[in-house]
Amino acid sequence: MLFLAVDLGSTNTKAALYDARLRCIAMQSTPVDYIRKDGFVEFDVKEYLSRLFALIRSVSASAASGERVCITLTGQAESLLLLDDNGLPLMNAISWMDERSIAECSEIDAVFSRDTCYERTGQPATLPTWPATKILWLRKNKPDLFSKVVTFALLKDYVVYRLTGQLFADCSIATFSYYFDIYKRSYWSEMLAFLGVLEAQLPPLCEPCEIIGTLLPEVAMELDLAVETQVNNGTLDHFCGMIGTGNVTEGQLSLSTGTVLGLSTLAASPGRRDTGIPMHCGFLPNRYVMLSASESGGISLEWYKNAFMPDVRYADIDREAAFRYPGDVLFLPYLVGSNGPEFDQDACGVFYGLRSKHDRYDLALSVMDGVCHLLRKNCDHIQKSGVKIDRILATGGGAKSALWCQMQADITGIPVSTPTENEAALLGAAMIGAVSASAYPTYAAAAEQVVHFSNNFYPNVSEKNELRHSQFIALYDAMIHTQGIR
Repeated sequence: MLFLAVDLGSTNTKAALYDARLRCIAMQSTPVDYIRKDGFVEFDVKEYLSRLFALIRSVSASAASGERVCITLTGQAESLLLLDDNGLPLMNAISWMDERSIAECSEIDAVFSRDTCYERTGQPATLPTWPATKILWLRKNKPDLFSKVVTFALLKDYVVYRLTGQLFADCSIATFSYYFDIYKRSYWSEMLAFLGVLEAQLPPLCEPCEIIGTLLPEVAMELDLAVETQVNNGTLDHFCGMIGTGNVTEGQLSLSTGTVLGLSTLAASPGRRDTGIPMHCGFLPNRYVMLSASESGGISLEWYKNAFMPDVRYADIDREAAFRYPGDVLFLPYLVGSNGPEFDQDACGVFYGLRSKHDRYDLALSVMDGVCHLLRKNCDHIQKSGVKIDRILATGGGAKSALWCQMQADITGIPVSTPTENEAALLGAAMIGAVSASAYPTYAAAAEQVVHFSNNFYPNVSEKNELRHSQFIALYDAMIHTQGIR
């Protein structure tokens, strides 16, 4: 059997075909086009599906004739679709990046306390990302359209529906809706009542990583695949990334340093709101995932390079910065506010400790350093909740920098390993398909065979790094205090 992994990413949709030993045979991607205006971010569903189906057909063409294929989906969570009684979209899909519902966040906060929301959803803050806030916006601003909605669905669930004719809501995706109780694994009735949504307008819930059905005959013909082709609903891309890096047992933290700094780790029990770390339904039975994402992650270095070093390659920044490490300039990487653990959108970036001796490479090093302290801050809050972190599994663009990985190990005091596989989410989706097909008994068994690491970085713990982290925390507190008296 072959395993076809499909990643419904925000920038690109990707597909990869793997053999029975989970070796990649073919991989392709296609961009996602958005309609952007005044904070609205939407995309045409018909065009999206057309590109997706063409991508699947192209990649699956690498399969030998008669070879059985299992399709597994992964990808983004919160993008929202409004469906009519025929299961067709009433408007463009609303991307998770859409920010039209900022005012509605305050309306929800006025009715439901942060503690109440955390006790139901596992989320420490109400954000315009959540579909619940967009549904409230639609009810207020598009009442005629709102009244026609038969079903509210999220993107990955809708794609599974278009493939199989079966519409369900994957609990590991519903956990990002803000109208789902992650501890009862059911819809949150009080929030639905406030939004003016009936539970009958939402798909029935199902567990992640399950075979939902086989391809519809007309879809099988369009994709040039057998009608017996099974479709597994998979799970969130971050969760598939965990599986694809072998993070399937407690004690490991998956770190993605791309534009966004993403951290995820398994937890056996519910979290505490005072940690500031969001909690979600996991991809494993009776397990949760602590998932923190900071928009001030890799984008900080990208911003600095583009603004002050556009003519310098990242490799050259690494080489020069390595001579100056550990450095003596502090940087707060809150260029777009703070996500976890503070959730303070008024937080801002700060350089501290500048002297005439410093040049642009010193500041580049301080930006990398600041992101590492942000990582340390999140790790400390996760461990405060009782979840131990023995190893960090680093992926994304930042993992290509040996200097940055070593800095992460030194500042957190936790060993850092970089997996060989660059497309961890796709590999994780393929592993889900392989386990569901009984090719491997467990994800851990699959990971032992197919997940490999290229480098390991061990911490050099120093008093200077501990002092600098204390200064980083104090500088953040001072920045917040200064904002309060402006």
